[in-house]
Amino acid sequence: MQSIIEIKHLFYRYEKDTVLEDINLSVPDGSFLAIVGPNGSGKSTLLKLILGLLKPQKGDIYLFNQELSKFKDWQKIGYVSQKANSFNTGFPATVFEVVSSGLTKKIGMFRFFKKEHSQRVMEALEAVGMDKFSRRNIGELSGGQQQRVFIARALVSEPKLLILDEPTVGVDAQNVNSFYQMLGNLNHKRGITLLLVTHDIGTISEKVTQVACLNKHMHFHGDTEEFERYRTEGISDFYGHGVHMLSHQHDHGGESD
Repeated sequence: MQSIIEIKHLFYRYEKDTVLEDINLSVPDGSFLAIVGPNGSGKSTLLKLILGLLKPQKGDIYLFNQELSKFKDWQKIGYVSQKANSFNTGFPATVFEVVSSGLTKKIGMFRFFKKEHSQRVMEALEAVGMDKFSRRNIGELSGGQQQRVFIARALVSEPKLLILDEPTVGVDAQNVNSFYQMLGNLNHKRGITLLLVTHDIGTISEKVTQVACLNKHMHFHGDTEEFERYRTEGISDFYGHGVHMLSHQHDHGGESD
């Protein structure tokens, strides 16, 4: 199976502090990978390296079988950052306008917005369960609803890979399951490869196909069944304390939050 992301012997340090040490990771096309680890484990640094915001000090990163330094087709990658969770609720824009801004690179800043573009925006909103809110002001939505809108904004350019940094921050606890159900549908029904970063493995649903445990080193990388075995053997040592485990609750619907 083709790898969307391939990382080989990656090292990174800030001054004297080594943050990532000999990281090897392969993300197959069509997978849903959760990268978990405690605060300060290097997860955000790894994302910045994958996104080209930082340059590897040692090692190699390949995106879609191309060296990172030569990769130019960034439209294949959608990204929702942690900063989306601290969005200015007073910003005067509708949900439709926020999502349509995701097409700027594709159609140009001042190009005419065609009917097909509007249709693409509505399809992206429908994919995250927010099409009924298209005319609502973004500031009127809950944190979880806003997060779905930002995911739609990333989806509207039709990426092959979607990277999410702590996406459930701001999502009401009772709606986390339906949120992961939505992500699972994007992966399963639309074939989008998902890379999810989180520090809390207790909220990961069974929709995830792979788990990687990062804490400066890559302590584990495998499918969820392998992870179930690993978690009973030493994941508390990996975190340094007791942790919440994978949730296997099935989602039966619920409100879009």
